[in-house]
Amino acid sequence: MAKITYIEFDGTEHALDVKPGLTVMEGAVKNNVPGIDADCGGACACATCHVYVDAAWTDKTGDKSAMEESMLDFAENVEPNSRLSCQIKVTDALDGLVVRLPESQH
Repeated sequence: MAKITYIEFDGTEHALDVKPGLTVMEGAVKNNVPGIDADCGGACACATCHVYVDAAWTDKTGDKSAMEESMLDFAENVEPNSRLSCQIKVTDALDGLVVRLPESQH
């Protein structure tokens, strides 16, 4: 299991054990973390699972695909460390990952 910390916009933290093979989005949805809507269910067809990856982890979460870059165009307040959490596959190497949630997904 990888320990992933989801930090809501208001600062509320959710430190969760997420099974490798799931996505960061699936870990949030399965544990009812507020702020990740995941309207498309993880198909990279919306931007409602937008997160900000903590600077210490941006190199470890992989590169954004062209499709993910395209979908991020629909998100608000996109930053260089913005990712769609449905596109980050959990591995043991992501143990300790910290992601912050935007104020709104819509």
